[in-house]
Amino acid sequence: MRFFLSALLFTILACMAGRIALAADPAPPLPQKRVAVIVADWFPSSHPDIIFSRILKTYTLDGKGEPSRLKIVSVFSDKPSKDDLSPKYAAEYGFTVCNSVADALTLGTGKLAVDGVLISTEWADYPLSPTGQVMYPHRRLFAEVVKVFADSGRVVPVFIDKHLADTWEDASWIYNTAKAMKIPLMAGSSLPVFWRYPATDVKRKAKVKEIVGISYHSLDGYSFHGLEMLQCLVEGRRGGETGIKSVRCLVGQAVWDAAGKEYDPALLTAAFSRIERPVEEKTLQQAAPNPVLFIIDYTDGLRANLFTLTGATSEWAAAWRYADKKIDSTLFWGQARPKCMHFAFQMQGVEQMMLTGKPAWPVERTLLTSGVLDALLISKTENSRQVDTPYLQFSYKTKWRWKQPPTPDPREAR
Repeated sequence: MRFFLSALLFTILACMAGRIALAADPAPPLPQKRVAVIVADWFPSSHPDIIFSRILKTYTLDGKGEPSRLKIVSVFSDKPSKDDLSPKYAAEYGFTVCNSVADALTLGTGKLAVDGVLISTEWADYPLSPTGQVMYPHRRLFAEVVKVFADSGRVVPVFIDKHLADTWEDASWIYNTAKAMKIPLMAGSSLPVFWRYPATDVKRKAKVKEIVGISYHSLDGYSFHGLEMLQCLVEGRRGGETGIKSVRCLVGQAVWDAAGKEYDPALLTAAFSRIERPVEEKTLQQAAPNPVLFIIDYTDGLRANLFTLTGATSEWAAAWRYADKKIDSTLFWGQARPKCMHFAFQMQGVEQMMLTGKPAWPVERTLLTSGVLDALLISKTENSRQVDTPYLQFSYKTKWRWKQPPTPDPREAR
């Protein structure tokens, strides 16, 4: 009996010790997805650096944050400069610098050897189109990716940073090709996942009468952000997105002359009231001597106006009026360098698609904003003529919902 009790006690203690040991053991690492990165030039503070470097350096870019579940295994640079970081990072993190898109996707095997593809060509030295857009080679690079998919008999998710392409022809080709081949595709701006102050959104399934946005800087790069800002707000309105029927671009004094005719001045005032760093001691007209106004008419009657007010602001904001005449407004706030954590929230959405094969937000949003930007810049180059856009009259619905990101470090906060 005494032997039995001793044996039982030994067994219990051994089990307890085993449980303690198991509890102390570190959790096994989560499985990673291998991705190929296609860039123009991975120079310091470029889009590839502040987005894709989070895969290498954790989401806070300092090695101390949340680790990514992606693993970069290859990089191809289309226009590398002397400041290109790819060779340095390859030596440090163990990926391969490749001489072509195909090599980056196949890794010398002759077949697709990665689980996802990331494309970013922002800020590189490409020529301008007749309408003033940088002609980033998204269609060419995507076509090279698609060829590997076709030759390999399978596809993997693809992310394209910012707009799909600078022309509707190329943007729709990318979208239609991805749809035909069942390629999970995401694109777009980081603005939809910015902080908002106040933390508000357009009410789901509400009837929206008019929306006004404020942007600044270049009409192709930064106005694209402004268009994505407006679109992420209105796409969940009553009936979902039904498309855009026509656009027009005004410049200079014509912008101010259009007050009360093309846009509601009260909405512009409401949006500008959210700007945290307005120019002091000047009127809006004095502070923004070269204003540009994008006028966008949707098929369901919604009117959207995006102002580019360079000189008056370096922020984005929006205000909208519901059918019951109530107005709401907010500032879209992004964190300054070096962390730029709004890009981390964008990258988390991209990682979600790479892991699940399901886009975190609709690529149709960026198909629409890419196409409408092309049409608006055509209007600008053709003396502000109205451009009808029957090809933009397509519908989509989304389950994506904006959530206020975590508050930044108070030392870096607003």
